Formats: sequence, C-alpha cells, structure tokens
Amino acid sequence: MERREIIIIGGGPAGAATALYLARRDPALARRALVLEKARHPRAKVCAGGLIPHALACLDELEVGLTVPHVVVDRARVEVPGRRVEVDGRRCCAIVRRAEFDASLVRAARARGVEVREEERVRTLERVGDGVVVTTDRGRYHASLVVGADGSGSLVRRVLVDGHGHRNRDAHGERRAIGRAVMADVPIGDAGSWDGHDRARYDFDFRAVPAGLAGYAWAFPCLIDGRPHVNAGVYARRAGVGPDLRALLHALQVDLGGARVRHQAAPIRCWSRAPFTADRTLLVGDAAGAEPLMGEGISFAFEYGRWAAAEVAAAAAAGTLEWPAAEARFRRSWVGRKLRRLDQAATMFYGRGARLWLALAARWGGAQRIGLCWYNGVDGWDRRSGWAALRATLGGSAVATARTGMQ
Repeated sequence: MERREIIIIGGGPAGAATALYLARRDPALARRALVLEKARHPRAKVCAGGLIPHALACLDELEVGLTVPHVVVDRARVEVPGRRVEVDGRRCCAIVRRAEFDASLVRAARARGVEVREEERVRTLERVGDGVVVTTDRGRYHASLVVGADGSGSLVRRVLVDGHGHRNRDAHGERRAIGRAVMADVPIGDAGSWDGHDRARYDFDFRAVPAGLAGYAWAFPCLIDGRPHVNAGVYARRAGVGPDLRALLHALQVDLGGARVRHQAAPIRCWSRAPFTADRTLLVGDAAGAEPLMGEGISFAFEYGRWAAAEVAAAAAAGTLEWPAAEARFRRSWVGRKLRRLDQAATMFYGRGARLWLALAARWGGAQRIGLCWYNGVDGWDRRSGWAALRATLGGSAVATARTGMQ
C-alpha cells in the first residue's frame, strides 16, 4: 500500500487550487501530496465557465495567469419583470471553456512538483486509526489527510463527512442544498440575432422568478475551437422545484434565434449549514458548496483551496487536524461571510418577495454598482462589512467609488 501524507481527490479547480496554494506555502509538503483524478485532462465539464475578477486575481497571485482562449465581457444586460438594466464595467468576467481551463491548472500544479494521477477513479474510502485508506481502480493508498475536491456528488462527503457518527444530518436541509443547471452551446451562426459577442456582453434573465424559478437564465459569449458560440443555460437553486428547466432553456434558444441543440445538465451543491470537515478530512469547492445566488463556484474554489492548504500544512506540522476549528475558521473568514450573505440574498431574490426585491435592485443604480463590485471582488469590496457597503451605497461618494473600480 502506497503511503501519502495528503491525497487530494479531484483534479478540478478546487483540487488544483489546493495543490497550487500548498506548493506556494510548503513546497516540500506539496511534493508529498497526490492528486487523484478520475478522468484525463482536458475533460468535458458542464459549466458556463465565467471567471469573475476575483478568480482572475487568484490566478495572478499564483503566477498561473489566464493562458487559455477566452472572451472578456465588459458589460451585463439584466432582465427582470418589467425592466431591462444595462451595466457597464471593466473586465466584468472572462468566459473560458472548462476543459481547457482545468487542464491548464493541472499543468501548473505538476510544474510546481505536485504529482497528479489521471484516469484513476476512487472506489472506496475507509477511515482507519492513523488515516484514511483510499482504494482506486488501480491500487490502494494510505493518506494521513484527505481533501475532497470531487464535486457536487462527492464520494468523500458521503463516506467520510456525512457518515461521521456524531454529526446530525438534516436530510431535508441536504435536499434543499442541491441545485441544478442545464445548458447548451449554440453556434453564433445559428444565433445571429444575439449581439453579445460584438458588444462584449453577457445576459442574465430573472423574468421567470415570479413563476417559481429560484434562479435565472443566462447567455454568455464563448469560443469553441476558435468559433464564436453562445453558452445558454438556466440555473435553479433547488433541483426539482419550479418550472421545467429544459423548457426554459428551449425558449431561451428560440429567443437567441438559434436552433435547438443538445443540452447538458449537472447538479450544483450550494453552500449551507451542512458540515464540510470531519476527522482527517476537508471538503473544498463544489463538494463543500458553491454560492447559492448565481451558482458560481470557480472563484470560491480558489479560496477553498487557499484555506485547505493552510489547514493541511498546519496539521502536518502539528501531527493532527483540528477539523472543527478549521471549519469554524472558514465560516468566520470573509469568504465564509460572503457565502452566508449570498445565501441570504438568494432567499430574498428567489423567495416570496422576489418581485419587490428584483424591482428595487433594478431601479437603484448605486446599489447595482456596489453590488457588482462586491460580488466580483473588485477593490476588496467583498472583504468589507455589510454596514460599510450599505453606507457607501447610500452615501454621495458611492457611485464615484464604484466607477473607479469598474471602469
């Protein structure tokens, strides 16, 4: 049985970010870590591929950069019941294809001395006295610590976290935390009426919220094999609740002027009160929870990775992982507070008062700009307290401050 100090299960952005931050913090420890990935990069991934400015800043911090083909959008169009809002900015988002982007992160982790083994699916996990036994379809490993970066349907969560004896599970709460997204890639030639590519714009549509959609529809410009496409999709915070997502997606494709093309679907685990740590185990990325308002997970994958790298480095030095304290530190951090506020915002905008809240947001220009800065992590807005952001929004200097960050 091969022994490893740290095994990271999953080679997507959260797993790669954990490896990259670990290599930055403790290169020797990173060389004793192992990433297990069930597929081989580049592999298909159902995701719109939006990188907000905070995610781009993390890439720069890690000296990885954005090296794959992408489309930069500088403006957003938002549809709410009875109103359209146009928001201009500076590099609101970069749209990538996840197959190419994820592969670039794995290459960067390897270049920093982290071993990655692909096409090696984890089959079973068993906690033993001094670690965790990981059995794959190629062999068996003994890990002192396991980082679960294996997505919304995480095996690590099911076996090592949800099954942890003294934690009480709320089955209803768990179901409420699972969202869903459906999407399709429409060639721009088939969607010639959509000018998002020409105008470097992405679209969000909340008009179905009053009809029961706890989410939104989107249209993002993207490049596939060098050809312009529209990535069109629908996100729902809770799977199986509200209107048929496939029907909404089809209507969106008709609005874009494109023919109906094959769609893809994926579950999205949203941030909740559910635990994401257990003995010798940390969860990161979608295994721990994406943010519930927009279903965005890539920027948080980097922050989960930063946190996990710090915790496993400290655990390796101390010889033990104080996992309840590790989870508490994350929840108290600015990232944990941001996730909690986004959960509250999702309850507001997708709840009974949705029409009122959407109308208010659509008419309050200062709040739009501050909200966009806060969501995107521009100029450290997401690290400020809620009261500070509210005072800035209400104050006379709010719009000028936001414009400085966004234009």
